[in-house]
Amino acid sequence: MWKWIQAFASPQNFYRISKKIIPWFLYPFIALTLVGLYWGLVIAPIDYQQGESYRIMFVHVPAAWMSMFIYIVLAVSGGIGLIWQIKLANVVAKVSAPIGASFTFLALVTGAVWGKPMWGTWWVWDARLTSELILLFLYLAYMSLGNAFDNPKTASKASSVLAIVGLINIPIIHYSVTWWNTLHQGASVSSVEKIAAPAIHPDMLMPLILMSISFKLLYGALMLMRARDEVLIREQNMRWVKNVIMEDGK
Repeated sequence: MWKWIQAFASPQNFYRISKKIIPWFLYPFIALTLVGLYWGLVIAPIDYQQGESYRIMFVHVPAAWMSMFIYIVLAVSGGIGLIWQIKLANVVAKVSAPIGASFTFLALVTGAVWGKPMWGTWWVWDARLTSELILLFLYLAYMSLGNAFDNPKTASKASSVLAIVGLINIPIIHYSVTWWNTLHQGASVSSVEKIAAPAIHPDMLMPLILMSISFKLLYGALMLMRARDEVLIREQNMRWVKNVIMEDGK
């Protein structure tokens, strides 16, 4: 297993293998998204308190989950690149940042749209909302710091340290509704017990799970696509890259 991981971590092998993997992420993403949205927007029952407005949950909640998940991937990848000097780990961290920032922005926007009819305002300085906004700033700071240096190695080291320090915000986001008295509702699916006996109707839970899986598949596809381009840029002086360019030009 370790030998396979080492082989895959080679930029040349990664570029070749990732091309075959991308469709396995992309096509299931499309299928699950169509099923999840139809189930959530059409089949799922109307909420007895929030009416139809709650249906934005099927985009908002998975996007919020992804914002935290991708940041963890980013920080862990950056740490691996920092400690073991694995080139591909730094690539994964770098290309994950704009994807994670996009999911974070989507979570904030859909949260504002959902909050307007529920709270009567687009934004409140609630613990959950504020910590999620800080997460967006961490993504932006990571990208800005990475672009502040001409040397890719120096940029990777500096941005990786920032990402690792920023990990402290993830548990704050997750537990904010428990630690503080907030307007944001508590988690309905956050533990093994709640997954076994969730606080929401099964026809609401299933599209939520499907959309969560589809967003992870989308991240996988986008990350691999962007990583392939980044690998070519970083390895542009290598012979195998020149061979790839010549083959694509035929």
